[in-house]
Amino acid sequence: MDEKEELHLTSQELQVLSELDSRQFGFLKLKGTEHGRTRALILKAVKYLEGMLVQIKEEERACSPGARRDICIDPKTYCKLGHFHLLLEDYAKAMSAYQKFYALEQDNWKDPLFLYGLGLCYYHYNAFEWATKALQMALYVSPGFSRAADAHLRLALMFKARRHWAAAAVHFRRARLAPHQDATFTRLELTFHAAHLLEAKGLRKQARDAYERQLKEPQLSSTLKADVCRQLGWLYHRCVSLGETGARARAAIWCLQRAVAAEPDSGAGLYLLGRCYAAQGKVHDAFIVYRNSVEKSEGNADTWCSIGVLYQQQNQPMDALQAYICAVQLDKGHSAAWTNLGSLYESCQMPRDAFACYTNGGAVATASHSALRQRLAFLRANLVHAPMPSVTGKRRQLPSIEEAWNLPISAEMSSRAPKSAPPPYPGKRDDPPPLTAQQLQTLQHLQRNAHNLIPQQQALMKQLLAQYHLAQAAKARAVTKSEGSTATGSDNAESLAEDLLKRFSDSQPDIKKEPVSTENTSNASVGDAVLGGRQPVVKLEPLKTDPLKPVMFHIGMTSKQILDTCKENAGPPTSWSVLGDGCGPPTPPAVPPPRLSAEQLAPPAPFVYVESKRDAFSPQLQDFCLKHPIAVVRGLTAALKLDLGLFSTKTLVEAWPDHAVEVRTQLMQSADENWDPTGRRRVWACASHRSHTTVRKYAQYQAGSFQESLREERERGTAPAHSAGALSDSDGRESGSGPAKRRRGARMLRFGTNVDLSDERKWRQQLTELQKLPAFARVASAANMLSHVGHVILGMNTVQLYMKVPGSRTPGHQENNNFCSININIGPGDCEWFGVPDAYWGGVRELCERHGLSYLHGSWWPDPEELRAHGVPVYRFTQRPGDLVWVNAGCVHWVQATGWCNNIAWNVGPLTARQYTLALERYEWNKVQNFKSIVPMVHLTWNLARNIRVSDPRLHRAMRTCLMQTLRAAAGTLAAVRARNLAIRFHGRAKGEASHYCGVCEREVWHALLVREHERRHVVHCLACARRASPALQGFLCLEEHHVDELAQVYDAFTLHRPAPPPLAAPPPPALVPTPTPD
Repeated sequence: MDEKEELHLTSQELQVLSELDSRQFGFLKLKGTEHGRTRALILKAVKYLEGMLVQIKEEERACSPGARRDICIDPKTYCKLGHFHLLLEDYAKAMSAYQKFYALEQDNWKDPLFLYGLGLCYYHYNAFEWATKALQMALYVSPGFSRAADAHLRLALMFKARRHWAAAAVHFRRARLAPHQDATFTRLELTFHAAHLLEAKGLRKQARDAYERQLKEPQLSSTLKADVCRQLGWLYHRCVSLGETGARARAAIWCLQRAVAAEPDSGAGLYLLGRCYAAQGKVHDAFIVYRNSVEKSEGNADTWCSIGVLYQQQNQPMDALQAYICAVQLDKGHSAAWTNLGSLYESCQMPRDAFACYTNGGAVATASHSALRQRLAFLRANLVHAPMPSVTGKRRQLPSIEEAWNLPISAEMSSRAPKSAPPPYPGKRDDPPPLTAQQLQTLQHLQRNAHNLIPQQQALMKQLLAQYHLAQAAKARAVTKSEGSTATGSDNAESLAEDLLKRFSDSQPDIKKEPVSTENTSNASVGDAVLGGRQPVVKLEPLKTDPLKPVMFHIGMTSKQILDTCKENAGPPTSWSVLGDGCGPPTPPAVPPPRLSAEQLAPPAPFVYVESKRDAFSPQLQDFCLKHPIAVVRGLTAALKLDLGLFSTKTLVEAWPDHAVEVRTQLMQSADENWDPTGRRRVWACASHRSHTTVRKYAQYQAGSFQESLREERERGTAPAHSAGALSDSDGRESGSGPAKRRRGARMLRFGTNVDLSDERKWRQQLTELQKLPAFARVASAANMLSHVGHVILGMNTVQLYMKVPGSRTPGHQENNNFCSININIGPGDCEWFGVPDAYWGGVRELCERHGLSYLHGSWWPDPEELRAHGVPVYRFTQRPGDLVWVNAGCVHWVQATGWCNNIAWNVGPLTARQYTLALERYEWNKVQNFKSIVPMVHLTWNLARNIRVSDPRLHRAMRTCLMQTLRAAAGTLAAVRARNLAIRFHGRAKGEASHYCGVCEREVWHALLVREHERRHVVHCLACARRASPALQGFLCLEEHHVDELAQVYDAFTLHRPAPPPLAAPPPPALVPTPTPD
């Protein structure tokens, strides 16, 4: 009988297969015997589908070119194959199938099941950057995704591994709020990871308290108890702030002994216990637990490295050598073992072997050890003149590294560490280099066109993909590797618990019953495996359902047509994007071609000088500002006779001395540089610590800082200046202020920020004075979109004041939702500004990611030269007292005070298509990034439609699309609520009532508020999060903010306004002439 005839799938088997996809990963464990029948069925389906694909390829090759028929393979066949391979945990084949689907299906981003499966594959291979993108896109496309809890937890773990603390905290919170039955992890496991996040952030006492609270949980499993005890014990061992040394040592030993008792078969607790014994000088006890650890854990390089340290401390160099060799044979990239081995060879007067070991330690070893870098440089310079070991004739205390590599090792290791070729004697062992930006672009292009590649291009794609996976894995190892194995005893906050990330991906909890999913996705039939021109190979869709007819919406429809259509089918929530049905989410733009010249990369800042009130109110001034990414308007405050003294520190203290001020404590440094806390290397991370004070207290600090500066100036004038040339700079980029000088003279400053001036009762005089500004720059104006929000958004449609001393920094950022910004320097000192045009923000974000920083959640201070080398132009200019800086929509900027000054700032939204489109695109991109948009764009759009007439076709089209999509979403939400027999009550909106956001996903919730009581307060949910919490919406109340008839009237009345031609008028005033950039 033919093999293909034997592979017959019954209708029952087809039904089972149609319900299997990436959502069952972690729930359906196919490696055991419990689900043997399901595993056999999946293998049968895989064999059948692959056989049909092979047969079609063979038929295509057999046909002559003239008679060849086009045989179309449905891309969903590959997606379903990817799901099957994923469930079988064959990640390589799953990745291959998913990549094929990605290349063939143009709308692949609309399928959350594909995106989730692809993200799991990338996660398995430690390709965290791509896994993050895939999982974020899955949550964006389907906010109510039934596996959102697992997706959020994996995102949190990846962000934690990449040190993006704020983003990790957001995802841990959202994973905790997700329904428990939808997760492959327990609440206690999630609590443990959240506690470790506190530890990784440096909040050691809070982490200790969280661990100790968790140990009191009665339902704590033995495995999790061992994890908590290990982490808590290690925290006590290495954190001096947790008490007196003896008490900490006893607590560490006690915790680690409990960890060993809870999980006797694990070697991790024994290893850490040995470290603690060794630190207390209990050498015999340390040896015993180290040996036990080796027996428990197969090939632990850290353990052997620590054994080597003990032997070296006991002056047993040969035993230490063997232990270190065991460590580096298990992990050839173990920098601590290589470094200790080099130190051992140096102590035995064998500099050539020491140099080889130091070099094999790689960049990880030398990056954080300046003494090691200096020693390596010394050996490199002097080994040229040193005689070879064979020439000296002296008896060597140790064999050379090449000889030691091939020596017999202990019996324990012989079964665990197979011999491999030794590293090059003088060679250098580095992690594989990451792909360059050009290589990444090439790889992405090849993947998008994978089905059209010639063999050479396919080989190149495989090579680049392999290199990418190796680099990502090396990066992950650098994060998760314990750095506690060095002889110096230095430890990393992430040295233990990060290996749980791998455990989470490799081992899943016991099988749980799969809950019935009621989510409405347009991709329920993503597994259709229909081959064009043939009978369906496998009909992988629910047999009893009929696909809904696609619904087309367009802005030419009336409200009645929209609502009537929505009664039949509003479409899936994935099609309700405010950008329009079928529009993919916005993505960061690449640096636009062509490559700019050196002059174009450092453009002069646009300056304009206002000489009179007539100039200030001329339309040319607004046009000038809107034409440039950033602009300086000089003389405006003087021409309008603005009393800037109302915003001086003296006036503020006299008016409201106890008004709150947020303080950021920062390191004082010049605007050209940004150093890490050790002062050793230049970085982008810009650290600051937040606290609070009052206007009076900060004024005293500001004045005291000025007096101290005057005193230092006088002392410098009389005392001889220190010679800067005596100090050498470690990285060669500075000649006069090396790291040693920075560490000795490092000074912290306090920056008073976000002083709220929104209260008209307190600040009426100041706010009235700002009404003198032209309409486009005012805080409140009919021409300002933000004035139509209808409620206060602090710092955006209200004024905020900043109180500065020299060096105060506002790190790099774009304004919230890409709105424009106004900033006036009150004086008396200056501020230095940097700006990047909005078209290049994707390049800035790319460099942030390259530096390991989150573009939205992180705090970063860019290097202008690095930006220019990346093809990103940077404006740089000085803002003098009285200068108004206009920051156009989307401009990336960062600011540093060069003198003592105050600044006032607020946001404005010009009624232009560009401003509205950029704001709406950022609104959607924030959803992808799980970042809250503080401007409620849907609520704002409906208010604008009520209040203004629009004559710009582009602005009208964008707003009309948003109105149509949100009206459609409102109708779809109400239909879903009614289908579950949930009562709808009219709630309305009070004057000044703030917009509502989902308490789970933090997306804007408009019109239909699903409210449920949680922890004695009522929490608003969006439809997706409400349905995930309770598919039947039990316990929810639906509140309606508007009458549907009113919304229909607003929608129908919002038409393109065509103004009458203007009458003949007097000639306009002469255009403003930009002034040259001042020196």
